[in-house]
Amino acid sequence: MHTLLHLRLASSANSHYSLFAMSAASLALPSSLSSLRANGAAPPRCFRLHNPSRSRVFMSVSVGSQAVVDDALFADYKPTSAFLFPGQGAQAVGMGKEAQSVPAAAELYKKANDILGFDLLDVCINGPKEKLDSTVISQPAIYVTSLAAVELLRTRDGGQQIIDSVDVTCGLSLGEYTALAFAGAFSFEEGLKLVKLRGEAMQEAADAAKSAMVSVIGLDSEKVQQLCDAANQEVDEADNVQIANYLCPGNYAVSGGVKGVEAVEAKAKSFKARMTVRLAVAGAFHTSFMDPAVSRLEAALAATQVRTPRIPVISNVDAQPHADSETIKNILARQVTSPVQWETTVKTLLTKGLKKSYELGPGKVIAGIVKRMDKGAEIENIGA
Repeated sequence: MHTLLHLRLASSANSHYSLFAMSAASLALPSSLSSLRANGAAPPRCFRLHNPSRSRVFMSVSVGSQAVVDDALFADYKPTSAFLFPGQGAQAVGMGKEAQSVPAAAELYKKANDILGFDLLDVCINGPKEKLDSTVISQPAIYVTSLAAVELLRTRDGGQQIIDSVDVTCGLSLGEYTALAFAGAFSFEEGLKLVKLRGEAMQEAADAAKSAMVSVIGLDSEKVQQLCDAANQEVDEADNVQIANYLCPGNYAVSGGVKGVEAVEAKAKSFKARMTVRLAVAGAFHTSFMDPAVSRLEAALAATQVRTPRIPVISNVDAQPHADSETIKNILARQVTSPVQWETTVKTLLTKGLKKSYELGPGKVIAGIVKRMDKGAEIENIGA
């Protein structure tokens, strides 16, 4: 098999569930078509080309007919403007209503109905809350509504310029799929199919064992780890707990067996925690309790064409951007059993010089986290 080294021109037109305990509890459409075409994709109709002259040359290797991209392509990224996408827990009855005034945004809900097999918009706008809060519905609802928020922004005066200026994106847990869709790694439809399966697989894994999540407020991560260690000494191994979501200083989510979570709640005060808040989620997300979901995700990802993102997308697993499609697939499969490194992600963005960020989708959880880490950080909420 021969190996052909070549240069490829790709457009770089800067074209959670959230476990934030102080409020409950992760998409945008690429504005550049040229980057999608450079990767062999047929972009969705609502993607529109702007600033085609801004492009980046990067190195790839073709082995036979398959292009292999250096996974470290974005390692030295220098962020200036970021799109941040929320995760499970950000949902609220009434979301998506504003989006219906923008045809491109409303069209996303119509496409979603065909893929999901039910009226997503009706549940988003009218509830009931218990139905919207379910894992299998809230995840696709947040994904679609977050991308709809991008379309609302696009119609705003100066909105397209904002979209074009974005040079990094990330999302909290579920929101990573939204970020990847925005960055052109897969289409809106492909991403929604993955999110649908992810929600179903996580729900099934949660149903298979009694597990829970709790946010611990007021302790640093080292103290929370000590709290977990103390709780684990009092329960069977099957009920062990671990830090599942590193949100921000003083706010960490712990996942594990119900008895282990109860032990954390009972011991928290003795560790000087300000409070604990049991989370309204189906089970112990981002731990080994989600192992049954991994194989289903791996199979779905293997059947999905994942392309090199046109801008860096920061992974929840290691807080790094990745460019190789197989690496991205592996990380997405591992994400449901791995702790979310959101604190490191936000800290890195701020340290690297991020000037402005936008939270797109329901809720204001991410804005709260960013402000907690840097009171002077500039972040704007774009709802739908």
